[in-house]
Amino acid sequence: MMNVHDLSALGAGFSNLALGSQQVFRAVLDALAHPGRAIALQHDAQTPDIANGHAAAILLALLDADTTLWLSPRLHQSDVAAYLRFHTGCTLVVEPALADFAWLAAADELPALACFAQGTALYPERSTTCLIEVDRISAGHGWTLCGPGIREPISLQVSGLPAGFAEQWADNHASFPCGVDVLLLTRQQLFGLPRTTQLTAYSA
Repeated sequence: MMNVHDLSALGAGFSNLALGSQQVFRAVLDALAHPGRAIALQHDAQTPDIANGHAAAILLALLDADTTLWLSPRLHQSDVAAYLRFHTGCTLVVEPALADFAWLAAADELPALACFAQGTALYPERSTTCLIEVDRISAGHGWTLCGPGIREPISLQVSGLPAGFAEQWADNHASFPCGVDVLLLTRQQLFGLPRTTQLTAYSA
């Protein structure tokens, strides 16, 4: 069993839980309402050193005792699991299809999006929201994004996702109102990719 010393080493979370959670929640809503727009996420949460601090802060704000979380192997075997269980009371699951939220570390292989909970026509909100760490996101030919929340098509280059992600996303988008929503995270920024967004891979 973890002792007090071990718990203190995990990180204290937000200095003010209510204000910290509200600030992060607004940033997530902004990212999903404006797909492809870089959102600067500011927080003071103390998080495990191994973790992407932005991803940890987002889950601190969104998880509670009624939510389920799937962690990719590198995170599942780290202090992240204990940190999030302690601060939020969430339940960890081993099957992606059972997860309300999923966090995928940059060093781990990304499961197929179809492996996660897709929701139903009656309850589309019962799908997984995936937090995916990537190496870099910048303007340039790679993807073209269009759809709700995007006035003019946006061109982005994303480094750190597997080949074939664009094809997976096309299937995810086509299953609307079902399908997963994605938050892409670098060490500095947050990008929203809701299921309503159409993503086209650039071809020369």
